[in-house]
Parts: sequence; structure tokens; C-alpha cells
Amino acid sequence: MRSNGPVNEAVAGTGPGKRRRISRRSLLIGGASGLGITAFSIGTATGNMPLTTAVQRALGVASTTPVSQPGVAKVERVFSAARNREVDLVTLLPSRNPPANLPVSLLLHGLHGRARNAAPTGTLAELSSQVARHAVAPFGLVAVDGGDDYWHANRPGDDPMRMLLEEVPQWLSRRRLGGPGGQPFACTGMSMGGFGALLYARRRAERAQPLRALALLAPALILSWDEMAKRGAFHDAADWAALDPLKHLDATRSIPTGLWCGTEDPFIAGARQFIAATHPAIAYTARGRHGDTFNRTVVPSVIGFLGRNVPAA
Repeated sequence: MRSNGPVNEAVAGTGPGKRRRISRRSLLIGGASGLGITAFSIGTATGNMPLTTAVQRALGVASTTPVSQPGVAKVERVFSAARNREVDLVTLLPSRNPPANLPVSLLLHGLHGRARNAAPTGTLAELSSQVARHAVAPFGLVAVDGGDDYWHANRPGDDPMRMLLEEVPQWLSRRRLGGPGGQPFACTGMSMGGFGALLYARRRAERAQPLRALALLAPALILSWDEMAKRGAFHDAADWAALDPLKHLDATRSIPTGLWCGTEDPFIAGARQFIAATHPAIAYTARGRHGDTFNRTVVPSVIGFLGRNVPAA
């Protein structure tokens, strides 16, 4: 049955391998929402990138909500031994001079996405605004390129989950970001990234390094092997079953979780099954389709939820 408005809304509670430094290329953005971008610079071997609306939207900068101080987005190229390739490392910070060891949430992109478009429109502006108003404790977001294999090792020589667990903390620590050892305190994921966030949370729990929060935007919780098989991300049904979050709910049940999904989204059935089984801290469904048009409307709620779960300094 389709809904004409909010259906459920709960009040939030609480390796060894060859390493090399590849590049010093980076893209810096300082944005003040509603007024456009206040600073933009890029240096690459191939030339300059224009500050287009698409670039702003891809980095989650564009918004209509005023902020009192600009946030900063930075894009760097780093080498991932786990993925055997260069990847984008995108950090979204609430201010130009955040405190050392700023808590960070991972931000996992969806199928056919990449780190540069992982953030819904308005994410950076909303983060900056809420932190500047002291509505939430300061924190940042970090996104990396994870490919299209649902954030697990599906192809030889490409293990995005190992990248998240072992390499991302090193990259964050070198940048004086994250908790002890550069560990993210939370994970945010959209679509395939929602699947990946739940799998990452499970792996962190297995390492006795549990997350403090999970934020899921229309997570790709698919209910049949026939449908999942179309993605080519798992060897067979048994491989999928071993990783499917809906079959391992106890692994993340104790983690404060927020879930947001449109009622016209193809993943709404899986989202409702997850909500019914786990009773997350936030369970929000409202009219909307899959993608940024819906996601941008819930950015304030997502940022607020993550901010309420930032570890104490």
C-alpha cells in the first residue's frame, strides 16, 4: 500500500602490499550555501575543473539553507592496495579549521556511483550549519570509490571491504581525522552503500570495534536471489546469503540506526522488513522515489542523527 505522507517516524535515540604515495592533486571547496562557493581551487596534471552546479551537487555542497560558516570538501587521489588501483578520497569537513582527530563517518556510495557523488545535495552545507549552530557536535564525512560489487571482495585483487577496514583508518590518521587509529565512529550508506554500511558494521563488530551509529538511505536490501543476481556482485545465492544484512540482523541490532526511504523506492519492501525486525532509532518513510530528489529532503535528519551519536571528546 502506498502512503501519501510519513508512514513511520521514530524519535532518535541514542596488508602487506606495496605502498606508494601517488599524487598531491587535490580539489578544495569551501561553500556557503545559498551564496554559492566561496573558494575553489584545483591543481591536476590535466588542467582545471570548472565550478559547475553539477560539481557542487556531486559533492553535496548545493543547498538553500543558510550557514554561518563555510564547510570544506577535499578530493584527493590515493592508492589502495586492497583494490589495486587509485581511488578518490573525499572528505567533507564542517569548517576550514576543524579540531584535530575530528570524528568521522564513512559515506558509502551506491551502485555505479563514486566518492564524488556519494553525498546527497546539501550535505556539506547542512553539516556546516548544524555544527556552527552547536546543534550537533563537530564531525566530518569521508567517501572513497568502492566499485560496484556491494562493498565486498567479488573479483580477484579487488577488496573494497578490506580498504574500508584497514586502509581508510590509515588515510584518516595521517590527516589527523577519526578516532583512535583513525577509526570512523559511524557509517552512512545510500542504496548499495546502505548494504555496504551494514556489512561494514558487522565486520567492525567482529573485530570488537563496534560503530556508534548507522545511517541508511534507501539501503539495497533485496529480497530475492533472482533480483540480486542481475547485479553480478555475488558468485551465487550462497555467497549472497552469507553477506545479506537481512539474514544477519543480530550482527548490527545493538548499533543506533536510522533508516530513511521513499515509499516509491524499489527497495522499500526490504527497508520495511528491516524496520519491522530491528525497530531502528529512526524509521522514516515518505512519498518519494530512489535518488537525490528524496535523499536531499532528509539530509537535516541524517546529519542530526549522526551528530547526536558523535563520541564525547
